[in-house]
Amino acid sequence: MTRKKYLVKTMLMSILTVGTIMTFTACSSDDDILLEVKKNGTLNINQYAASERTVLVYLAGKNNLSESLQTNLEQMKEGSRRIGNNTLLVFVRRDMQGEKPWLARVRNGELTDSLSLEDMGISTSNMQACNPELMEQVLRYAYSHYPANEYGLVLGGHSTGWLIEQEPGETRAFGVDNGDGYAYSSKNRRWINVPTIARVLEQVPHLKFIFADCCNFMCLETMYELRNATDYIIGSPAEIPGEGAPYEEIVPALFEKNTFCTSIIDLYYNVQNGNLPLSAVKTSAMDQLASATRYALDKVQAMTGSGYADTQGLIHYGYSASSIQFHQEYNLFYDAGDFFRSQLSESDYQQWKQALDQAVVEKRFAQQWRTCMTWRNIYSDFEMTEEKYHGVSMYIPQDPNTEYGKYYARNNEDIKQLKWYQSVGW
Repeated sequence: MTRKKYLVKTMLMSILTVGTIMTFTACSSDDDILLEVKKNGTLNINQYAASERTVLVYLAGKNNLSESLQTNLEQMKEGSRRIGNNTLLVFVRRDMQGEKPWLARVRNGELTDSLSLEDMGISTSNMQACNPELMEQVLRYAYSHYPANEYGLVLGGHSTGWLIEQEPGETRAFGVDNGDGYAYSSKNRRWINVPTIARVLEQVPHLKFIFADCCNFMCLETMYELRNATDYIIGSPAEIPGEGAPYEEIVPALFEKNTFCTSIIDLYYNVQNGNLPLSAVKTSAMDQLASATRYALDKVQAMTGSGYADTQGLIHYGYSASSIQFHQEYNLFYDAGDFFRSQLSESDYQQWKQALDQAVVEKRFAQQWRTCMTWRNIYSDFEMTEEKYHGVSMYIPQDPNTEYGKYYARNNEDIKQLKWYQSVGW
């Protein structure tokens, strides 16, 4: 079903009285809007939209981030006082005794229209935030009951970039959820993979942006997978602080008409005193970048033959949270530009970088970034410079016949499930 047909079907089902002009009530009498039904049966939604933009903040916090969510909510309430004729919604799944997931509108400093899954007609058989059926139904409900000219999505929680989950409990992708009554280390925790998120987003209205308030999200594999779901993606290629974004300031920025990418990045960057690399990608440029990358990789492979490219000294953005020392097998998120800069001739690198610059419309360099451990102990094998920083990461297949071969063998296979890999032709 196309997004246009989905919107029409959803709105028609929600309207109680059919006529030439009808009134559709969201969840509050203040939100009444008129929808014109044309003779051909389609709805001219944009002309009568209640909001200029509706943004849903999807907080997957049934994990060790749960305590930060209350602070996030208080900040959102303050920020909601400055969003004008727009709609801010928040979906919350956190680790609180007896609390079930809920959706609410954040308006003028208050949480209003609070709804349970039952209220939204959503099954409670699997309430984990990473359940794709639940995610899709929450997004469908939010965007159909609070229609607007444009839609945005904030993903708050844990993330490990493009990685594919193979077994329960593995650190893969976005939104780890421990399940009810289980500890963080439980084998019952689940994630949702990026390809699955892409399939979910295909069922809801097209997004103006996704702001990923989670770690390691800005990798080319993820950007390419989500390129048809949204116009822009904003986030970090590295780890972000556990407390997340400064929502009191960022909430108004979510509703800026044309400057939201710059404002979100600047506000986040400044509150971290420049210790957080950030970027924004325009997804319409991802196909062109894939073509340029395929050409560049042909050049690299012509030099390496059947061997593997040398990655020593390259910027990378991942580490093992289980040790204070860096583990080589976690070299999964190499800075894409630093890789090609080290492998290609200057002219070939500049040709590839022209395509990258069309896609990465904003970036902020960080000399180092915050982690739960000492940065220098983890990231001691490369030099971080502004020239080498390009804002997005990319997986470089590694030699499985090495000390860490079992990890590389798995990742070399997993990456094949991503459309980016299939497009650039590793």
